[in-house]
Amino acid sequence: MSRSILDEAHIHPAVRSIVANNHANVIAEVKAAIASNPIVVVGMAQNPFPRKARRVLDDIKATYVYLEYGSYLSGWRPRTALKMWTGWPTFPMIFVNGILIGGANDLQRLIASGELSGLVAA
Repeated sequence: MSRSILDEAHIHPAVRSIVANNHANVIAEVKAAIASNPIVVVGMAQNPFPRKARRVLDDIKATYVYLEYGSYLSGWRPRTALKMWTGWPTFPMIFVNGILIGGANDLQRLIASGELSGLVAA
């Protein structure tokens, strides 16, 4: 899969560090959680889909870590940095063994197909 992203050569040297460090602390926090937990759900307050994903994981008694970044009215800048980092446009962002599997509906499809247990075991 290739993903369109602006090449560094097309970013002026004076602003490259701004681009590279945009909410780097939030991205580092998510990376650390992904590295040390089999399932990570990244969400936001007031959005029903992160709640849906967590409920589904609770129903199957899966162990996961939940990270929450703001609500509809706050925290949008760190969430934008996460969207830019992953390329995933919505919340939640669900990672299984370091792999972005999508959102709540994608999680439900993996559970229904039996594929989630294989991903967790891998």
